[in-house]
Order: sequence, then structure tokens, then C-alpha cells
Amino acid sequence: MRLSGRRQSTNVDDRRSLGGVGKKSSMGIGGLIIAGIIYLIMGGDLSSFISNYASQAITIQGSDGGSYTATAEEEELAVFASQILAGTEDVWSAIFKNSGRTYRAPKLVLFSNRVQSGCGGATASTGPFYCSADQTVYIDLSFFTSMKRQIGADGDFAYAYVIAHEVGHHVQYLLGTLNQAYSKMNQVSERESNQISVRLELQADFFAGIWAHYDNKMFGSLEKGDIEEGLNVASKIGDDYLQKKAYGTTQPESFNHGTSAQRSRWLNKGITTGDLSAGDTFSVSYSSL
Repeated sequence: MRLSGRRQSTNVDDRRSLGGVGKKSSMGIGGLIIAGIIYLIMGGDLSSFISNYASQAITIQGSDGGSYTATAEEEELAVFASQILAGTEDVWSAIFKNSGRTYRAPKLVLFSNRVQSGCGGATASTGPFYCSADQTVYIDLSFFTSMKRQIGADGDFAYAYVIAHEVGHHVQYLLGTLNQAYSKMNQVSERESNQISVRLELQADFFAGIWAHYDNKMFGSLEKGDIEEGLNVASKIGDDYLQKKAYGTTQPESFNHGTSAQRSRWLNKGITTGDLSAGDTFSVSYSSL
């Protein structure tokens, strides 16, 4: 991505030096074995996870206490994350303004080891997540290293996709979609709840694509191979891919993020169309997603 000279967001709270602060949490946002890291790349609201998916928790390899000393690579990633957040602010502010709304940007908290969020305590093993209780995206930057090492997902746009997806959940919150979906999830069967979760996640993927489309229009940020990086990640975080890799089989009724094909398709749809009205994942039939 072309980010040279781009502004950094002022909505970043760097808590990495506070590495041991906060309650320790053993929760991850779904997945088993290898899925422990991969599911969390595109995880949703932690508060919803706690109530709906705690039984599926698994952790990834992460640091466990001790003082924090940032590496040069992590410092570069911190600047990168701040620039990507700034890009989402610019894009979504313009989109909301065009529809007569005002965009309230989320905060981004960078942490090391563990953190206390408005949704409770979390650790590095929780992965990136969005908490609607405090309208904040949380991320331990070492997660990107784990992405590269454990699933072969590398590249600046692949990392940007992670952040943009979480911001996509914030957009859902501002539009009222997130709370409506969670309210419905608490009233239906587990299978139906999973299907609603899939719709939420695919729409967040679409919103990540929308961001990429307009960020490129505004700043010429995308380079050759960037979109392929994003689609590569999407293809490796589908429920079917993860379950097949972990167990050799799949259980479609337990899917709660979408298949590889679905995730790639909705991300690419946002990137290529830039049409916000094309991202309604709730009106189409589940089989058509």
C-alpha cells in the first residue's frame, strides 16, 4: 500500500507499556486448534462473543506477562495501524456526510499481553476485537506476526483488512445493525444465531472492502497485489477451510463467520463496487450469501 506521507489518527491509545494491566481472560472468539488464531483475525464484538461463543474458546501462542519493549517492526506497525485508522476515519466520515449523518470514529487501543476493555478483560490470545460498550477496536500488534507465521497471511493490505473489518463492526454499531442483530441472536436457536453472526461478519468484510475502494479513490493507496493479499486472507479464514484443516470435515450448522468463498466474495464486492447499498447481507436468503 502507498502510505508515505499519510496522516496518523489522533484516536489511538497506546497501552503497550502497560502490558500486565487488566484482568486475564482465557477467551478467544471461536475456532479450535489452528482456528484459535484464524477466527480471531476477523472477530466481532467481544461482548457478544462472551455470551454466545465462550464454549468454543481456544488460545494462540502469545506473550505471558513481563515488561514490554517494542521492536522496530512493532513501532512501524503502530504507525501503520494509526494511518489505516485515519484512512477509515476519512472514508467513513465522507460516506456518512453524504447520507446526512455524522460519523463518530472509534478509538484504537494498542496493547501488549492483556488489556481491560469496556467488554471485560482480554489477552493477546483474544486477537483483534471491537467492543461496542466503549466503541473501541483493540489489537496486540504481535498478532500480525502470528498471522504471517501461522496461516501465511502477510502484507500491508492483509493487515489493513484486519483493522478495517473491526471498524466495519463499529459502522454496524453506528447504524444500529449490531445491536439489532445481537438482540435477535438472543431470541433464536443456536443454529439461527450462528447464521445471524455469519451475516454480521460478511457485512463487516464488505465494509472493509468499501473502505479500501474509497481509500484508493481518495489517496491512490492500493498497489498491484494488494487486493490479492486481502482475498488470500479471506480464503483462509472461512469456517469451512478452518474446520476442514482442523478436523478433516465440516459442520455447516456451526459456521458463524462464513465460508472462504463467502468471505472472499463479500470483501471483493465492497472493493470493486464501492456501492454501500449492495452490502445488505440481512435481506438475501442465507443460501444466497
